[in-house]
Formats: sequence, structure tokens, C-alpha cells
Amino acid sequence: MTMKCVISRFLIVLPLLTAFTPNSLNLFHNCYERRQANLRIYNVPRPSEDDRVACKEYADDEAPPASFFDLQSASVRATRLAIKDGYKLLEIEFPPLPANILEMDDVSAYDVAEANLRLAIDFSKYFANEGKKVAIMLPDEAEANIAIENNGGTDIAHPGVVIRSLRTSEDGDNRLFKPEQVLLNLFGTGSGGAVKKVKGAEVYVCIVASAQELPDVEELSHLDPDATIVMYNLKLDVLRGDFGAPAFPPKDFQDRFLSTIKPVYYLRTRQYSRSTNKPPFMVNYQGCLFRTYPGQYQTLLDTGNGRYRRVLGNDIRPALGAFKEQLTQALRDEGVLDEEGKTLSFLRTGYKTTTWWEEERPEASDNWKT
Repeated sequence: MTMKCVISRFLIVLPLLTAFTPNSLNLFHNCYERRQANLRIYNVPRPSEDDRVACKEYADDEAPPASFFDLQSASVRATRLAIKDGYKLLEIEFPPLPANILEMDDVSAYDVAEANLRLAIDFSKYFANEGKKVAIMLPDEAEANIAIENNGGTDIAHPGVVIRSLRTSEDGDNRLFKPEQVLLNLFGTGSGGAVKKVKGAEVYVCIVASAQELPDVEELSHLDPDATIVMYNLKLDVLRGDFGAPAFPPKDFQDRFLSTIKPVYYLRTRQYSRSTNKPPFMVNYQGCLFRTYPGQYQTLLDTGNGRYRRVLGNDIRPALGAFKEQLTQALRDEGVLDEEGKTLSFLRTGYKTTTWWEEERPEASDNWKT
């Protein structure tokens, strides 16, 4: 071995040797033990979809996707498993654009809708390649026409995938504005026959529908009860908050329809801040609620650089207040936040920590939270 080689090896090893002082060794062991306690194995091949128990165990600890390709693959798999279990009304929810883009001031609702259309087409291709006819459903003909224009002027997005609208006009009715449809929406009396199923469709993928347009999705489910209907990035949690207000569906719409929808792929990020009595006096933290069917709802703490640490798994979807408290407790356990008395804790959270639709409702199904 040459002297140059010996010196180079020594220079590599020297920083490692000098780094492990007694204090740093203790810190290393503490970090190692903490990592071991939260050890998770990645890149493990997914089990066969026919092995229900193995699929459940795998999904319980599945990590959030590292790319949109991984996301699409996982959401399709979760959808197939739910269909095998007999579910017809399904929800897929995730941010359609990277977080740094969604936070930009010049990102419009049109940009988000266009991204959702592209993602819905990619999602639909998987089922079309299995021989199923898929219809991507937009709320009305105007939005469907925009989507068709963005698709190169054709309503065929892919062999076996078509772009349609929930409401279609009668032959010869070329009016741009239809006041009778507006009145029907306002009073929640149905579409008056404007909602029609797509002949031969086995899977519907509904995108960019508003709270007022959700009853049309319910009507479609009655018209074609054997088909699978996927609510694709509709932000149902946000839309539920409008129920009961004037010109919006009543609250019992949640019990009658939305509560029957099974979330099969759910990735919802949340950001929080908390004041402390010591530097830095303000702690910003974030996490996500993640679920891929048939797994648990995982509460994940963002540890930076796109990595998450699993805090807790829940068979029942936690309310947003409970989710926040789970993240906060994880930071207390790490020593980042101090324990607080009951009075201060009450002042922070208030008397009510759940929204009306997160409470137990006798007429509602449990599908939306299991």
C-alpha cells in the first residue's frame, strides 16, 4: 500500500474518530435508540392483492408517496382493493400540486382544476387498461368543454376514457345560460333530469364539483348503482362546512350520502403554530393525516426534508382537533414543547374541538371515517 493511500484513508477515518467524544457518543446512542424505536422499512414489495391480511398490515405502515407516480400507483391499488370489498362510492384526496406551487400567489383555481384533470386521466388509464370504460365527470357542459379543449379538442382522453359532464342539455338546447337549472340548484330539488349516466361506464371519476353540485353526484349514483364512483380531489372536508347554509345542501346530505363514501386514499397536510415561554418563543410544525385502504389513518409528523415520522395509527379517522393534539403531544414527548396546565390547554383548544359532521350522528354511515 502506498503512503498516499495510507494518508488518504487516515484523513477519512480521522473525522469519524474525533467526532465521537463522550458527550457526542451519548447523543449518538440516544438518537440511535430513538430511530430504532421508530424504525420503518421502505422499498418492501407490496403483497399480493389477494392476500387481504398482508395488504392490511402493509397499508397500516405504508409511507407517504415520494412522487406523483408512486401516489397514482398506490391510489389505484387502494381503489381496486376497495372495489373488491364491495364499495361503490370512494374518495381520493391529496394535494394536486406540490406544496411550494400551491402556496404561490399566482396559482388560480383554473390551474388546480387543470392539474386535477391531468391526474384524473392518469388515474383512469389504469382501469381502462384493464378493459373497463371510465368516464371523467365534470359538473356542467361549460367545464367539460374547457377540459375537452385542453385535451386537444377530443373527449377521448385515452382508449376507454371519456370526458363528460354530470348535466347534459337536451338535443337542440344550445343556451349558454339556463335559469331553470340555477333555481333547481338553489332549492335542492334535483337536476330535473339533466343528470344522465354514461352508457357502458363502469367507473366514474368526478372532479372539480362544488358543494351545490354534489347532489348531482348522488343522483348519478342512483341512476347507475352498479358503477363505481370516485370523488377525486373534491375537498369534501371543506365542502361539508358549507352544508346547512342558504343555497347549499342541508346538513342531512352528509348523513344521507357523503357519510357513505369510503376514503380509500387520503393525504391531508396541516400546518400549526404554538407559542412557548422560552426561545424561539414560537414553534411552527406540520404533519399529515394519511390513509391508503385498507390501512389505518396514520398521524404523521413532518420532520423536514420531505420525511415523516409515524406518531399514531387509528382505525377510526380522527377529527381535525384530535389530529392536531396528537401532533402536539408528539412534540411534548420529544421535549420541544412543555406540558401545560388544564386551564391554559382549555384556553388554547376551547370547549369544542370537533365540527358538526365529525360528531356522532345516528343517521350517518361510518364509511367516511373507517
